[in-house]
Amino acid sequence: MKPRRSFLPGILLAVTLLSYFSLLACGGGNNRTLQSVSITPASAASQAQFTATGLYSTMPTSANITGTTTWCVGSSNGVCDGQVAIQVQLVAGAAQCLEGASGTFTVLAGQQSNLPGVGPGATLLPFGSAQITCP
Repeated sequence: MKPRRSFLPGILLAVTLLSYFSLLACGGGNNRTLQSVSITPASAASQAQFTATGLYSTMPTSANITGTTTWCVGSSNGVCDGQVAIQVQLVAGAAQCLEGASGTFTVLAGQQSNLPGVGPGATLLPFGSAQITCP
């Protein structure tokens, strides 16, 4: 007489995996939030490729967010300033002083916390900052 095989462990495993992947697909159980942002280099002159690193609440805790974060030029309190765009061009971390620009400007990267669009008055929170100096 052959011993009887139990399919219960296999069925339980299949149901567990199906539930897990269903939760992932719906975003369930993912409370990962952006805690802080850092930008490197901290300062540059005239032209630079800045890199943003996000620190998250759950694993993986650190991630390069250069291509996915919001970038703008503004103030050290995280507020974007649309008037500065006349002085510094900033796209996905690539910053360049425009012709005739002079002075030091604050480059911001972070998560937008208010109005849609990155216009004057948009606030990033959390955010990181760096400096670019134009001749």
